[in-house]
Amino acid sequence: MRRLRNRAMRLLVLLFSLVLWEGAVRLLRIPVFILPPPSAVGLALYRGAESGIYLQHFWITLAETLLGFALGSLVAFVLGTALAASRAVEYYLYPYIVMFQSMPKVALAPLVVVWFGLGLTSKVVSAALIAFFPLLVNTIVGLRSADEDRVDLMRSLAANQLQIFWMLRLPSALPFIMAVLEVAMVFALVGAIVAEFVGAEAGLGMLIQSRNFSMDVAGEFAVLLILALMGLALNAVLVAIRRRVLFWDASQKAGSNSASLKGGL
Repeated sequence: MRRLRNRAMRLLVLLFSLVLWEGAVRLLRIPVFILPPPSAVGLALYRGAESGIYLQHFWITLAETLLGFALGSLVAFVLGTALAASRAVEYYLYPYIVMFQSMPKVALAPLVVVWFGLGLTSKVVSAALIAFFPLLVNTIVGLRSADEDRVDLMRSLAANQLQIFWMLRLPSALPFIMAVLEVAMVFALVGAIVAEFVGAEAGLGMLIQSRNFSMDVAGEFAVLLILALMGLALNAVLVAIRRRVLFWDASQKAGSNSASLKGGL
């Protein structure tokens, strides 16, 4: 009953916000090309869904985001493991990684499109570049968070470095890695959209650009709504995976207990 009541409250807040938005636009007579009412956005969403154009571009942007997320996560995990395992590797490589991360990815996106073309590859690379750094940092911190007393204990039991990594360091790092994956997924989506803005043959970012050129602001809002729902769905999937993978972690139990407590309040 508490869950149903909380969900009903969420829905009521959403409905109230939409009604307030609609009323403010009509009462203040705001032009549609500046701020369209929710009814116009809903109509644009319906027309695009009926024609199938949103679904066509949706799958392209989703594929770019997932592939970029996978590529960025893989490279970040491998490189983060190498940096955490060797102080010498970290000393020589980490400053250059920070310098590269300091470059604005919006400025790099045109170069990525020039190097890899207007197709899927440039969007995947752009998404991977933005998703890469947060996971790299958390991988390093997580792998070094293992209790050194336990590491010494495993060494005294003749465990090699690979066994220490799989049995101790990686489980200690998993909460750090799984937590930042949610951020990396959102960053990957942003990276794909930025690359589509610069130059693309298809995708929701390209669709926003075409709606902007035709002054179809309601259509732009409809595409933005689709992107927001996509990000929310991807985040929900990662949260579910994190709860499955980290069922043994005390922080997950504490998080679920605090969530139920908030629901009771």
